[in-house]
Amino acid sequence: MKQNQLQKVRLWLVGVVCVAGLQSAAWASTVAVDFSDLVEKNAPAVVNISASTKAKKRNLSLQQQQQIPDIFKRFFGDDFGYAPQQRDRQSFGSGFIISKEGYVLTNNHVVDHADKVIVKLNDRRELEAEVVGTDERTDVALLKIKAENLPVVQVGNPQKLKVGQSVFAIGSPFGFDYSATAGIVSAKSRALPNESYVPFIQTDVAINPGNSGGPLFNADGEVVGINSQIYSRSGGYMGLAFAIPIDVAMDVVEQLKDKGKVSRGYLGVVIQDINRDLAEAYGLEKPAGALVAKVLPDTPAQKAGIKEGDIILSFNNQDIDLSSELPQMIGRTKVGKKVPLTVLREGKKVELQFEVAALPEDDEVDTEKQAAEPDLNSLGIGLRNLNEQEKTQLKLEEGVVVLRLAEDGAAAEAGIRPNDVILRVNNQRIKDTQDFIKVAKKLPANKAVPVLINRAGQPRIVALRIEATDKKGGKK
Repeated sequence: MKQNQLQKVRLWLVGVVCVAGLQSAAWASTVAVDFSDLVEKNAPAVVNISASTKAKKRNLSLQQQQQIPDIFKRFFGDDFGYAPQQRDRQSFGSGFIISKEGYVLTNNHVVDHADKVIVKLNDRRELEAEVVGTDERTDVALLKIKAENLPVVQVGNPQKLKVGQSVFAIGSPFGFDYSATAGIVSAKSRALPNESYVPFIQTDVAINPGNSGGPLFNADGEVVGINSQIYSRSGGYMGLAFAIPIDVAMDVVEQLKDKGKVSRGYLGVVIQDINRDLAEAYGLEKPAGALVAKVLPDTPAQKAGIKEGDIILSFNNQDIDLSSELPQMIGRTKVGKKVPLTVLREGKKVELQFEVAALPEDDEVDTEKQAAEPDLNSLGIGLRNLNEQEKTQLKLEEGVVVLRLAEDGAAAEAGIRPNDVILRVNNQRIKDTQDFIKVAKKLPANKAVPVLINRAGQPRIVALRIEATDKKGGKK
């Protein structure tokens, strides 16, 4: 090729690259969102939260106390006969002010069992907060601080959010106060394991430890969620973050203000998703609805006439696509309300009416006997029931799967690991999670009991010890 032809080819290539670069820059400028004004406006209403829990003390054994020279006892005082059971624990998170009266929203897991909660404002004031109430099932906590002229966030409507819309967060990841991160809505109404009552907003906003409890804003600067969880294999951000919709949180807030606790609806069934094969077997046009695998006795479902094998197609005239939508709908329905249900039974649609009852409280105990009860919170364990595939694979008929463990919980100290299947506790069979709770409540406090687990197909027995609580709910 001649020299002048080569020169023309080079010039043409340069022109193509330049045009492509300009087009890319133009495209980027159309999708990028400038949140600077909104961050500046809303940052004053975002707070940093630190919660501290004092270490409890335990008695040294009589033999250990007898080995301590009297001179040390006289010098150090009465506390020398005690040893710290664990170090003082401190957790950090974020939150935001929702009213000029000083109400602050955050996650339950940020302040859970804390002896002292400090709220640090944008103007560097640090105020001790009162924990008005918490709700473990939604992971929401309501705090109250005493201050005047407080900035507040504007609450938006998460129902109007669309997948692909821009959102941003403000929080304190790893202690870096008032960090802003942005992304898009990745999905809506996500159901997570052991989180049946929250239709999570999934985003790709960078969320890390310290962001928990902080606000998720829409492009109008309105709070649409509380950043709560991430999905990660490394322990850090991997592009999957989940926020509690603000309407769910505000419903919890109103109940905590009025009654100090949260009541939610209850049906009383064990359900599963409809896959393609089940849809064909039941004559459905597409996989949709909630298949009733079991009806629990003495529940609203049984009283309403729901039967095993029914497919619940709609609840209160709302169609059900995924089975995970049903607990979310029922949980937010007012207790005592009569609601229509449409089920598919033997190929025919059947209309039923049932009255929503209050979901039983797992931790409901007789206060007079509370001193002798084990502290189930100290277990530090999350569980779910075995699914049919796992039963077949592991050749098990019953048991519960360990989802997560707290590092300082009794379960972790016993040597239990995630994905273990718990089969027996104190020589009693464990059929499902409710069975585990019933058995755990009757365990002797401060005494080791055997726990039979299945780990990767192999049986193993570990010793579990649960601490007692005093009548006020504190550890002995």
